[in-house]
Amino acid sequence: MSGKVVCVTGASGYIASWLVKLLLEKCYTVKATVRDLGDPKKTEHLRVLDGASERLQLFKANLLEEGSFDAVVDGCECVFHTASPFYHNVVDPQTELLDPAVKGTLNVLGSCAKVSSIKRVIVTSSMAAVSYNERPRTPDVIVDETWFSSEEVCQRDKAWYVLSKTLAEESAWKFSKENGIELLTINPAMVIGPLLQPTLNTSAAAILNIISGNSTFPNMTFGWVNVKDVALAHILAYEVPSANGRYCLVERVAHYSEIVKLIHELYPSLELPQKCADDKPFIPTYQVSQEKTRSLGIDYIPLETSLKETIESLREKGFVTF
Repeated sequence: MSGKVVCVTGASGYIASWLVKLLLEKCYTVKATVRDLGDPKKTEHLRVLDGASERLQLFKANLLEEGSFDAVVDGCECVFHTASPFYHNVVDPQTELLDPAVKGTLNVLGSCAKVSSIKRVIVTSSMAAVSYNERPRTPDVIVDETWFSSEEVCQRDKAWYVLSKTLAEESAWKFSKENGIELLTINPAMVIGPLLQPTLNTSAAAILNIISGNSTFPNMTFGWVNVKDVALAHILAYEVPSANGRYCLVERVAHYSEIVKLIHELYPSLELPQKCADDKPFIPTYQVSQEKTRSLGIDYIPLETSLKETIESLREKGFVTF
């Protein structure tokens, strides 16, 4: 794969930074887009990666500006589209989440459709686009790649981030079919593990909240997966000829109570929340099929390791002291 040229959008982000790192380690030439080339918080951690001085090119591109990815994807064999906002305290869902996710994806794909060298486009989707529907999720239920989230359920529950990922993936599949683009999606659950970027991302913040003195933990159950596995899955989705469709990435599904328990075993001296934020029964766990991702060549990093790596990284970057 040495010397092949690929593109990563939203390269300063949590998953994308790891993707750029692994691609450079594999001797790819990487054309990476960021929103602001003048902001060292968005670029410095990429410029210092091994191989970056020789094989990393940074470009400014705006998700909402049609054609702004034309020059970047030109000459690439694969485009990894990871750029999409992820945060919870949303004031205007349309402007903050839905437009960048949906229009941004279509703008990137629109640029890809003009370039004959592109063999595959890998879109970073989410388990949010898979499992949010009316179907029950209980311990005996196995969620897999055939599940799709429901727009109606998202609208009803005002789950705007989930809706943004659901609509973005739907529109990506539709556009790629109409324009003959070979599309694959990577659908990770809550992504944790070490941070390369200097800023705090939403999923790592979930772990920080538990270890920074809160008295309660949320009554929520999530799938969890290591950021390095997610980055690697993107690359394998491009490199493995038989790869196709969607890939759900979940090492384990665990309720927050289990996360607290595992962190306590790793760091017995930490003050951790003792009780749940509400008195309702715990949201049940469920299963997510690993068959497809393992066939891709993913050998999952255990949740315990991911938690330890996340906490050590948060400490190293000064987000927490103990």
